[in-house]
Amino acid sequence: MTEATQTDAKDRKNSFVIVYHRQPYEEVTEGGKTIYRENKSPNGVVPALKGFFSTAKDACWVAWKQSPAPGKAMFQRRIHIEDSYGSYDVVRLPLTAEQVKSFYHVTSKEAFWPILHSFPWLFNYDAVDWDTFCEVNRLFAEAACEQATDDAFIWVHDYNLWLVPHYVRRMKPNARIAFFHHTPFPAPDVFNVVPWRKEILDSLLKCDIVGFHIPRYAENFASLACSLAGAKRLTRRDVEGPFNPTGAALSEPEVTTELTIDGRRVEIDAWPIGTNPEVINKHLSTFEAGGRVADIKNQIGERRLLLSVGRVDYTKGTKQMLEAFDRLLARRPELRGKVQLFCVAVAAADGMTVYRAAQREIERLVGAINGRYGNLSWTPILLSTRPVPFDELLCYYSAADVCWITPLRDGLNLVAKEFVAAQNGEPGALILSEFTGASVEFPEAVSTNPYSAASMDAAIDVALDMSREERESRMESMRRRVNRWDVNHWAHHVQERFAGLGAKRDSNGGKVAPLKTDKSGTDKKPAGKPGDAPRAA
Repeated sequence: MTEATQTDAKDRKNSFVIVYHRQPYEEVTEGGKTIYRENKSPNGVVPALKGFFSTAKDACWVAWKQSPAPGKAMFQRRIHIEDSYGSYDVVRLPLTAEQVKSFYHVTSKEAFWPILHSFPWLFNYDAVDWDTFCEVNRLFAEAACEQATDDAFIWVHDYNLWLVPHYVRRMKPNARIAFFHHTPFPAPDVFNVVPWRKEILDSLLKCDIVGFHIPRYAENFASLACSLAGAKRLTRRDVEGPFNPTGAALSEPEVTTELTIDGRRVEIDAWPIGTNPEVINKHLSTFEAGGRVADIKNQIGERRLLLSVGRVDYTKGTKQMLEAFDRLLARRPELRGKVQLFCVAVAAADGMTVYRAAQREIERLVGAINGRYGNLSWTPILLSTRPVPFDELLCYYSAADVCWITPLRDGLNLVAKEFVAAQNGEPGALILSEFTGASVEFPEAVSTNPYSAASMDAAIDVALDMSREERESRMESMRRRVNRWDVNHWAHHVQERFAGLGAKRDSNGGKVAPLKTDKSGTDKKPAGKPGDAPRAA
């Protein structure tokens, strides 16, 4: 259990600050007391980021927490955490229910989310409250700067905090600012649907380094910076590492690693986060996990277990996967009663109204397929809209014959890596959408185009009919890649890039970058006072 104490160290300054909307623990109430627990899953972004606290001497995490109604409870803004990752402070930014709804549930999810995933026709301009989005980003930046030394390293995460670098640079001009996108980044013509594209891009170009999962997203960003802001590509290199540089839908043979704009250099990084095979294998080697895997296999019997894991979201391709399963049972009647699909589609939070139609469609399709083909002894699809505990999920990964991952667009998809890492027995087959970031790491997966019914049908046929020898060969190649490019390798890579920024600072006399200059060489200082908002569209 995580130990937490309240701290009033307002004057304490940190040299490393992570800014992310999510808190780095699970907060529960037991016996009227608030308990902070480590995340149940050792995989994912939050545990990976917390790993940086094990080496940081003075670090802080800035997140948001909905403030209680007046008179309900006292809000504890700053707490000190000591857990297996280290000792660090968490500063919680109190947001009202109205701010959360506007900033996160509406602007982020109804406007920016469809753009990032290349669904521009779903962009909802009317619902956007740009002023509130700016205000919340400014509050995040102020909270970060309050905790940071003047030359701190401030690492901002994900698209709903796009404007934080803008405000931080004004308040802490000598800070080193990094930004990491957890999502895809679209081509310029799609991104330019956003009315505030210049304000967002200008903020990102205030960073010292902007990171993405794969080279395609990095190239999309570089193209946007060049075409919209007049940046120039300073450095390009051949794509290396875990990526397949050619032959896949999201492949890139070369990637831009540095831009220059207005006398400043902005580095670009493309490196996908990995999973933690050591932790996964350690759990699956326990007596309890072995027994649970055996139980799952006994329940399935002679049937083939197909596994699909995700959350309710129109980008995840669950609808297309279910339709392909329906066609499979219609095309190949000999498989009826011989296969079973376990579909984990975790329902969105209550405030996320944008996903309600997707959940209704998933539930409708599951009911229709079960009603059409099921009988007393066989239910074709088992649907769970609740999260499956990670330890339990690992056992399903290990027992599954096929993992079926078909997003229409996905920044990376850690499920694919978790499945591969958990395959320590009879080898299964991985079906992977060619529009996931992970697809450029796994050329051995059965690739599919979720927009094409024919491609989806062919993929499930290949996966089910593949020989054991081929499954074993493909899985072994993917397992080697997952083990090599794991979460620790990602952390080491990021730390090297951050250290490189520090070296450049030292060689520049302690300055991050020169001030902007016009053609006459006159210094151009930013207009307005620190914290001024970007103009509204």
